[in-house]
Amino acid sequence: MDRTQKSDVVASLNAQLQEVSVVVVARNNGLTVAQSMDLRNKMREAGASFKVTKNRLVKIAAEGTPYASLNDLLTGPCGLATSVDPVAAAKVAVEFAKANEKFEILGGAMGDTVLNVDGVKALATMPSLDELRAKIIGLVQAPATKVVQIVQAPAGQLARVFAAYSEKEAA
Repeated sequence: MDRTQKSDVVASLNAQLQEVSVVVVARNNGLTVAQSMDLRNKMREAGASFKVTKNRLVKIAAEGTPYASLNDLLTGPCGLATSVDPVAAAKVAVEFAKANEKFEILGGAMGDTVLNVDGVKALATMPSLDELRAKIIGLVQAPATKVVQIVQAPAGQLARVFAAYSEKEAA
């Protein structure tokens, strides 16, 4: 890799680190190509990404971002799982680590907050942004549905009373 390629990688990483909400650092020592592709596909499906880059380039790219505190975790063969959704990257990384013993989570960060392994696992247990949105919509719709049912109930009762009177007069 020559200097221009390195500077392009650093600029790309820096732009990515400016946009994401969470970064998970993991050691991927001994993963096969198929396992790496499987991890990347799972990350992509969840709206996250996994990238293996030279640690020195990541350290340079992290300068000036909230993730500069991750430099201590960047030793040995590491990869970065990132996502805009604060939970997606952590969820996929933790699930993948359970199935593959060669994939080890080292820690991560949410903005300025540095997370240890337990912090990343706790983050992975939280509902995703889409799940939270669905719950909020459900909570907002529930009272509206109940209001409509209550408003319609007296009208339904009146209709049944009128129907009973009309049947009584017709008989």
